[in-house]
Amino acid sequence: MSMDQSIARERLGKIILERSFKYSDNPPFTLASGRQSNFYFNCKPTTLDPEGMNLIGEVVFDMLRDAPVTAAGGLTLGADPIANALAVISFQKGKPIKSFIVRKDVKDHGTKSAVEGNVVPGERVVIIDDVITTGGSTITAIEQAQRAGLVVDRVITLIDREEGGRENILQHTDFVSSVFTRTEIMALRAEIMSGQ
Repeated sequence: MSMDQSIARERLGKIILERSFKYSDNPPFTLASGRQSNFYFNCKPTTLDPEGMNLIGEVVFDMLRDAPVTAAGGLTLGADPIANALAVISFQKGKPIKSFIVRKDVKDHGTKSAVEGNVVPGERVVIIDDVITTGGSTITAIEQAQRAGLVVDRVITLIDREEGGRENILQHTDFVSSVFTRTEIMALRAEIMSGQ
């Protein structure tokens, strides 16, 4: 990771803490998995923010710089802004990586396709997600992409909550990486709080 990338990643971490992370000593948050938790990540305020999108595109592109992939996408809605940010930045950097969307529900008209975008069977792709807990939505995206004939090269997630999702996803693909883990976000939070 270059110096510019480490600065981009550090700034992105601060934005995630500011806009996308909530913590409470009494676990009031119910996750998509149904579990209760002391902390909650809602990445949309970061992934839909102009600065956040730009930083995400830069950091994720750097993670994929040498990867043999031509497209990135995942289950709508969490993956969409990340894949789109990556597509824009990758084009600017001269190595275009297209974005695609995996529908939650396949429409019963038109092409009836679960995967939307300019991708064709045989393309090597990266599956994107914003947060992994159990990995369920990421695994759904992997399966839908494979059904559409795409070759899933790897998974990249913005946040890994470190609750078994990574291990579950590794049963479906050989490579899973995260921009941040829960441990890293909690360490950054502690660092910022001790400096106040």
